[in-house]
Amino acid sequence: MEEKKKNKTMAKIYKYRGFYLMFLPVFVFAIIFFYAPMLGIRFAFTNYNGIKEPAFKGFENFQRMFSMKNFWSAFWNTIQISIIKLLLTTAFAVIVSILLNEIANLLFKKVVQTIIYLPHFMSWVVTASIFSLILSPSSSGLVNTLLVNLGVVDSKSMIYFLGNSKWWRPAYYIINLWKETGWQTVIFMATLAGINTDLYEAAAIDGAGRWGKMWYITFPQLRNTILTVIILNLAKVMNLFESAFVLQNDAVLDVSNVLETYIYYQSFNSGAIPNYGYTTAVGLFKSLVGCVLVLVCNQWSKKVREGRGIV
Repeated sequence: MEEKKKNKTMAKIYKYRGFYLMFLPVFVFAIIFFYAPMLGIRFAFTNYNGIKEPAFKGFENFQRMFSMKNFWSAFWNTIQISIIKLLLTTAFAVIVSILLNEIANLLFKKVVQTIIYLPHFMSWVVTASIFSLILSPSSSGLVNTLLVNLGVVDSKSMIYFLGNSKWWRPAYYIINLWKETGWQTVIFMATLAGINTDLYEAAAIDGAGRWGKMWYITFPQLRNTILTVIILNLAKVMNLFESAFVLQNDAVLDVSNVLETYIYYQSFNSGAIPNYGYTTAVGLFKSLVGCVLVLVCNQWSKKVREGRGIV
């Protein structure tokens, strides 16, 4: 019986050998770049500076990590910035998708879609350069010039948005919305395109207006997609680096320093011989927290789908 089952499996593999051959490069890529580097986790339990042989220290790096005030500051900054950014971007993407879906003129709709997609393809370095000029506390800064003309501030007290701890995060969220909202609408637009038009026609017969159709048909149809997007992005919540790194400076490190930038500064800008064992420990802890967030959100989403959670 087992031999027959084995032969059947081998026959199936042979039949679909072309598909397996196509999958092989992806499999090799995943092994080399995703799984092989996981062997480096062992350095989290050692002192290692890249020159001498790693010396086993047990949980010493973790004890040091949990006792560091800068680590906890970076940890909470990561959680707060990432989750607020995720919720804002998802909410705006849903709103923009619904508004785009309401546009009847197909040509105008495609033009608007293209315009809001374009910022996603711009690198964060270029984006940071553009917004540094726009938010500059000088006569060349568009926002400050507008505020001066409106009488909100005077020319001697312009706001340095990217150099002020009070204003850095609001500016960061707005920049992220400008850059990433359009791209996230791709998924929601696909969901909206798949909604059965008979539902809207039936709702219209029952006397539902545009807002009624949105509330009772569009939003419920988008719910599962929204949950899926949030779960997928939660896996990347702790991997915040490039956007924060290019927009931060020494004046706002208390609100902008996240775990990835903390690891970077500890590795390459600490002013001393780096301990890669310590930064590996921080990275391992970061990955574990991200995994827990995904598992918790996945359980919560199951309850929502079953009608027992918050809808």
